[in-house]
Amino acid sequence: MDAFPPIADLAFLADGETAALIGPAGTVEWLCLPRIDSPSVLGALLDRTAGAWRLAPTDPAATSTRRYHPGSLVLETTWRTAAGRVAVVDALLSDATGSGHAMVRWVYGLDGSVELESHLDPAADYGRVRPTWHAAGEGAWAADLPGGTRLTLVGHAGPETPPTPHRFTVEESDARALVLGWGDPGWMPRTAPAALAAIDATDRAWAGWLAAGRIRDGAWRSLLERSALVLRGLTYAPTGLPVAAATTSLPETPGGERNWDYRYTWLRDGTYTLAALQDLGFPTEARRFIGFLAAQHARGVPLQLMFRVGGELELPESTLDHLGGYEGARPVRIGNGAAGQAQHDMWGALLDLVWRDVAGGGTLDDATWALCVPQVEAAISAWQLPDRGIWEVRGEPRHFTSSKLYGWVALDRGARLARVRGDEARATAWEAEAAAVRADLEANGVDARGVFTQSYGVAALDASVLLIPLLGFLPPTDPRVRATVLAIADELTENGLVLRYRTETADDGLQGEEGSFMICSFWLVQALVRIGERERAAAMFERLASSVSALGLLAEEVDLSTGGHLGNTPQAFSHLALIGAALDLARP
Repeated sequence: MDAFPPIADLAFLADGETAALIGPAGTVEWLCLPRIDSPSVLGALLDRTAGAWRLAPTDPAATSTRRYHPGSLVLETTWRTAAGRVAVVDALLSDATGSGHAMVRWVYGLDGSVELESHLDPAADYGRVRPTWHAAGEGAWAADLPGGTRLTLVGHAGPETPPTPHRFTVEESDARALVLGWGDPGWMPRTAPAALAAIDATDRAWAGWLAAGRIRDGAWRSLLERSALVLRGLTYAPTGLPVAAATTSLPETPGGERNWDYRYTWLRDGTYTLAALQDLGFPTEARRFIGFLAAQHARGVPLQLMFRVGGELELPESTLDHLGGYEGARPVRIGNGAAGQAQHDMWGALLDLVWRDVAGGGTLDDATWALCVPQVEAAISAWQLPDRGIWEVRGEPRHFTSSKLYGWVALDRGARLARVRGDEARATAWEAEAAAVRADLEANGVDARGVFTQSYGVAALDASVLLIPLLGFLPPTDPRVRATVLAIADELTENGLVLRYRTETADDGLQGEEGSFMICSFWLVQALVRIGERERAAAMFERLASSVSALGLLAEEVDLSTGGHLGNTPQAFSHLALIGAALDLARP
């Protein structure tokens, strides 16, 4: 099989329940079924033997160009060979009820005559089980996966039984469709015209959603639109819960151990995603998320910092030792042990999202208020305690500055919401507690030169303190804010990109260096705008925009030496922060 594709060369497809990643060689490298957090069925991205679906010309000298359809997550690849040209359109489809899902690979001859090969070789349960195919009617094959999901394949014409490769030739104006379905097989498109109609409907659905926002014309409109589509594609439609990324265990350090499963909903990260969509004119997603959490609370389900996409609370972390990992990066992890950590920023992040919705015209109904009150009370109980912080360190808990900041946010936004409800007693009490948090943070979170540091009692810088002006804790004119922003810009950057922190001076319990987290660099752009350094901010944004892949996607990090992408992809953190930075720069 071909080598691991660079992370930056992966294309992203989504259907509201799962996601697929496709490499430039025409290989579906990653697909989990039936949900985005389910075991992989096509898992070549983590081991070249763990299942893949390659569709490409047989000519080894074939070249290709790729693009997304405008305003859509439908991918089109144009292949060129010495004998002709052919287009392959890839999309994830679902029916209106969500009971049927499929991946379609529609092939159309542009000119000449091109021989292609389709090799579908699924390996369920993260590569551990190769299903057996059997005939399922004229021109169809079926295979059952562990857990009860049935795959149905149509378009694999000829005598070969999958996973035997299937070769076919496409002449000019010929159309073929290969469709892999799961769920209700009766819904699947089974002919090339039906597949094309389904692709067109998918294009219209994505474009229709995008048109409902308010993304304005400007230099970065295409980046904003692609980022909005990514955030929408990373949202699990049945519950409205956004995940952090589509993948697990793509390494933050090449060949290293910083490999995590991001196919889950962090309370904090989810609110960041939904706030970015609010800013682009999509308030419904945030209201659905808040409504889901309010309903969970009403049923007595505890609010924790991380969920599976269906709202399940159990995310036990384990390693898949049978997988070699992306380019040898091990361990390969599933689940996430951070779910059991103390992270005291989650209550403030949620309350900030609720406040943003109410301030934007949303309703603070009884169920939402019933959700909010215990979050403020939890913040009051915990803000003086150490935690693991926004970066989920696996070392000892500390008094992280950003966690104290979010303690203040919880109380400040809680007081504002209490006034909306006419609860003056709570508003007054919470404002007084917010003042206590402020005093504590200003007394202990600043070093001798007036710069906010990573945690109390240390000199280490941390990009998360850039949130201080972004969340309104202090005005941008405060000399400590300016000193902090400039210190990070001058001392916590490499090759023009921001580090989360310097791993050599801030023990996080892990080995190895890491790249630049894109969210941190975009935060710096916003902070520079706020303190009046607009030209420096614009130059930095242009530098960051050059790191976006040819398809408009961002992973979690950028390699400081090569400029390549690192970590899970596409990463919600990176895209939502791009949105915030672009909007700040666009404001007069």
